[in-house]
Amino acid sequence: MDVRATLRPLQRGSGDPAFRVVGADTWLALRTPTGPASVLVRRAGSSTIAVSAWGDGAAWAVTHAPDLLGRGDDWSSLDVSGHPFLADARHRQPGLRLLRTNTVVAMLVPAIMEQKVTSRQAWRAWRYLLRRYGTPAPGPAPADMFVPPDAATWSRIPSWEWHRAGIEPGRSATVMRAMRVAPALERTLTLGRGGTVVSERLQSVPGIGKWTAAETAQRAHGDPDSPSVGDFHVPALVGWALTGGPVDDDGMLELLEPWRGHRERVVRLIGGSGFRKPAFGPRMTIQDHRFH
Repeated sequence: MDVRATLRPLQRGSGDPAFRVVGADTWLALRTPTGPASVLVRRAGSSTIAVSAWGDGAAWAVTHAPDLLGRGDDWSSLDVSGHPFLADARHRQPGLRLLRTNTVVAMLVPAIMEQKVTSRQAWRAWRYLLRRYGTPAPGPAPADMFVPPDAATWSRIPSWEWHRAGIEPGRSATVMRAMRVAPALERTLTLGRGGTVVSERLQSVPGIGKWTAAETAQRAHGDPDSPSVGDFHVPALVGWALTGGPVDDDGMLELLEPWRGHRERVVRLIGGSGFRKPAFGPRMTIQDHRFH
């Protein structure tokens, strides 16, 4: 079990107020259905992982910690032996698991923030809004950690604060629409580890497309088969890793088709392998919406 690799998708940049690594410890500030929680994940011997939690959501967080750390994520039917790169990547990452947070809104809002902008822009907005509207992480969590707002608090953030954060009206309106149906979105967790029905339910909110639905289901539901179609970087990374050249979304899906049912697992193997695509080509233009 590789704690760091498994929990890495929860980190929104190096300065994320809801995620902190201190030595061998990983701290999470989680918004649970029963309230805020600070969660400490650390190794306690060669075969044991200890999870401690504080706050109103502590009991819920500990109960669901096995899911967070990959319980139910079954890699046994994934066969990558016929592709040398993937076989090596799997061999080098035996402890990688797909997490499942069991919290849809908490995963959906940052995904909406990351729509059509650079990660740097989205993470700056995330830091600003968490520090303004989040809850200070309870217990002995490291300083300056904040639990993300709940749905009601997200829905009360005024338009000028979204503007100051650099989130233009289109994305903030999508957050507001999603918060109005938050209970229905959370109920998608009862449908299992993602899949077509979950994606369609998430996309029923105007402004949420395939990419946002996939990014949410990967984390909230633990979806093993939801590659991020529409991502600026993922198709090229997959193309270069598997064929030695870039591909578009359709090309990525074609390359991943032999592993249908495990396509997100394959993407995670590539991402965690250390492979990097060549550093050339067009860069996304950074737009600053705060002053427009």
